[in-house]
Amino acid sequence: MPLETDAWGIDVVVTGSQKALMTPPGLAFASVSDAAYAATGTAPRFYFDWAKTRKAQESLDAAFTPAISLVAALDVALGLLLDEGLENAFERHVRLGRAARAGAKAMGLELFSPDDDRSAVVTAVRSPDGIDSGEIISAVRNRFGMTLANGQADLKGKIFRIGHIGWFDVFDIASALAAVELSLTELGADIERGVAVARAFEAFESPVTAA
Repeated sequence: MPLETDAWGIDVVVTGSQKALMTPPGLAFASVSDAAYAATGTAPRFYFDWAKTRKAQESLDAAFTPAISLVAALDVALGLLLDEGLENAFERHVRLGRAARAGAKAMGLELFSPDDDRSAVVTAVRSPDGIDSGEIISAVRNRFGMTLANGQADLKGKIFRIGHIGWFDVFDIASALAAVELSLTELGADIERGVAVARAFEAFESPVTAA
C-alpha cells in the first residue's frame, strides 16, 4: 500500500523484511525524517545507532556484519516489485483483498476485518459458531498444505486470517478459499458451497478506480 512518509509528515517508519517485501524474517528497515534524525538524544546505543549506520551507508558500506543471504534475497524481491511497478502492486493487493472478502462472504462467513480496501493485505474471518479456528487452520494445512493464521490473544480460536501480502495472485486466494470451504464442510459448518471461488474471481476482475 502507498506510504507517503514526507507528504504525510511521518517521522519514523519501521518494518520487517517478512512483510510486503517478500523476504524471510531477519532484516529491519527504518525510514527516518531529517527532524527525527536530528533528535539524537543521549541514551547509550551501538547496534541501533542511526548515525553510525547512515555514515557507513553513504560510502556503500555496512556498519555491522549484515545477513548477506537475506540482503541478496531482498534484492531479488525488490526487483520483482519494481518490474511489476509499485502502482500495479498496490492495485493487485486491493483486488486480492476484494477477492478474499467476496469469497468469504459468499460462503456465509462473517468478516472480522473491515469490508473495504483498507484490508488490502490480510482478510480476517470469524470462525462459525461451534468451530475453533484452530481446527480450520489445521485442516487446511494437513490436507492441502496451505498456511492460514489464527487469531491472537483474545481472538485465538475465534478468527482465521487469509494473507494476500507479497507475491500472491488470485489463484492463491481462490485455492485458499476452496480449502477453507472443504475444511468447514468436513467440520460440519453450515456454509454456502460452490460459490466462493466464482465470487472471488468476479471481485478480482472488477477494475480499481482511483479514490
